[in-house]
Amino acid sequence: MPTLRLLALTCTLLPALAIAAEPVLPQSKGYQTPDSWRQPVAPFRIAEHTWYIGTEGLSALLVKTPDGAVLVDGGVQQAADMLLRHMAELGVAPDDLKLILHSHAHGDHAGPLAAIRRATGATLVSNAESAVLLARGGSDDIHFGDEIVFPPTQADRLLQDGETVELGGIVFTAHFTPAHTPGSMSWTWTDTTDAGKPLRIAYVDSLSTPGYELIDNPRFPHIVEAYRRGFDAVRALPCDLLIAPHPGSVGWAPAATDAPHPEPMSCVEYADSYERAFDQELARQRQAAD
Repeated sequence: MPTLRLLALTCTLLPALAIAAEPVLPQSKGYQTPDSWRQPVAPFRIAEHTWYIGTEGLSALLVKTPDGAVLVDGGVQQAADMLLRHMAELGVAPDDLKLILHSHAHGDHAGPLAAIRRATGATLVSNAESAVLLARGGSDDIHFGDEIVFPPTQADRLLQDGETVELGGIVFTAHFTPAHTPGSMSWTWTDTTDAGKPLRIAYVDSLSTPGYELIDNPRFPHIVEAYRRGFDAVRALPCDLLIAPHPGSVGWAPAATDAPHPEPMSCVEYADSYERAFDQELARQRQAAD
């Protein structure tokens, strides 16, 4: 069973840390993933309304409002039951979930969305490019082909760049950040700190290039320009607190219950660091092509 390039999707795997007692989720039968991506951690609060309910290595956020809850990303396919269980622990019944938002349509983030949508009846919000990949379960991906498939699902609402959705007084803004995939989306919303101050949360999509062709890519001819737009869009986000689909890539350590955010990173730092890595990879591929 190949590990495939999915292992490269994570920007920085989390270090070995004390993990929750909850057993690791089962391995996929189609492709293998790092244990940290399937290791549940106890839900923890990020802000007044925002909770982390994902695994050690893959983010999933729950935002609780007076009018219901919002799920942001889900992780791997096997995480569906874990997510529903974590929601219940936080007092969110299946029919309390009203919206499902996501970053990009790869199996390590959109894997359980079909099951969650089916179990809750929540509205799945996407954009046009990601909706196509969601509907075919990740098959014919421009970078991975049919290597990383997941249960297909239909988007219920398609957004434009900068469009918003609102629930219970919390407004979520979609930002198109077309780097990691053409349909990559980042999300921002304003929550409240323990001290009662506004906190602008930015859930920013991946910026890595795991084995991607950056030179003369027939499936993505303008990939370099797309990445540049993505980096610029991330730098411009309202961003008091940065979270990403791979939490370790932006300084989070969800398994460390005493300090789950030991190395905070800004959106500008995140974009700058990955643009430097992008430039190095682009130079390497250009040199190899000469």
